[in-house]
Amino acid sequence: QVQLVESGGGLVQAGGSLRLSCAASGRSFSGYAMGWFRQAPGKEREGVAAISRSGISTYYADSVKGRFTISRDNAKNTVYLQMNTLKPEDTAVYYCAAQVQSGNYVYRRVHEYGYWGQGTQVTVSS
Repeated sequence: QVQLVESGGGLVQAGGSLRLSCAASGRSFSGYAMGWFRQAPGKEREGVAAISRSGISTYYADSVKGRFTISRDNAKNTVYLQMNTLKPEDTAVYYCAAQVQSGNYVYRRVHEYGYWGQGTQVTVSS
């Protein structure tokens, strides 16, 4: 099992940047594919970015391509989401997710992940 704790959320003006971190407990972090999701009030949870076990493969939602970057440091058991040029529509609770994997590819969908963090609020003001 793995436990996930997100941090780094907050209030930022449009055009600003934030870096989210997700610290994973337990061993074998490198055995998990990781993802970031977000959920705005009244909306379904949606995938934002994902990264394979080694970091060789990544995925981005069209809405964040060119603005967000996902990365991981397996030595620190941490995955990051660098968010630049933030927009008001990026406002949401952001969740980190993990799923054990034997391959080296990304998972994109909510139902593909078995472990979730508690979320961190990101608010972008106009």
